[in-house]
Amino acid sequence: MKQKVIVLFCVCNCFLSLKAQEAFIPYGKITFEKKINLIRSLENSGLPEEAKEKMQKYSSSNWEFLFNLEKSVYKPIKKEAENNQAGFFSFSLNQQNNEIYTDYSKNRRVLRRTVMDDTYLLTDTIPRVNWKIMHDVRNIAGYECRKAIGVIYDTVYVVAFYSDEILLRGGPEGFGGLPGTILGLAIPRYNTTWFATKVEGFANQQAEIVPPTKGKKIETDKDLKKLIELFTRYDQHKKEKEEQAKKTLYGFTL
Repeated sequence: MKQKVIVLFCVCNCFLSLKAQEAFIPYGKITFEKKINLIRSLENSGLPEEAKEKMQKYSSSNWEFLFNLEKSVYKPIKKEAENNQAGFFSFSLNQQNNEIYTDYSKNRRVLRRTVMDDTYLLTDTIPRVNWKIMHDVRNIAGYECRKAIGVIYDTVYVVAFYSDEILLRGGPEGFGGLPGTILGLAIPRYNTTWFATKVEGFANQQAEIVPPTKGKKIETDKDLKKLIELFTRYDQHKKEKEEQAKKTLYGFTL
């Protein structure tokens, strides 16, 4: 009888261990839908109301977030991005080559951004957000997620929902720093939301989680100055906008 109890205990332990391994995802791919409320974004643009009424309310695109325990890459799914609202076509084009590669173990990331039809590679440290974890929970893509509120650029509020069942402390658009992976994100000031639509676990780490290589590298202050000059070339308040341009280039959102 004692031996049967020991065997049963061992079987239960093995079962619980396997279930725990299934519950936590160390490697995988998450598909996000990014939605921008175009009408709200154009409220102070001076665009006639008649033109706004003819526009589609949202522009949406799909992005993929590939990750393992130390690294991630976030990039657009181009075949989906091509189907965006025609009235927002130039915006979509500027994003199609954008990408963020993050190495959490080294606190470094590489951003690929398109500026004036040229592609650039910028390297910097991972930006931090001071989060306040709330009690609210929400189910996203089949995962129970806890709500957190953060602030970027001193005044811009961010609402995130993260799951501790996915081990990486990262998320879309380079956001992270929570006790799990962000599956839902909203920035009211930007009229933009990101929500996971599908989560897939990999059996092994993926070799495709690598930094982007196609683009002009920005490695010196001189390189950065040239890029900012290009970025602000047609701005009447060029000097005032240089610092804002730097924030945009190295910012949280693509």
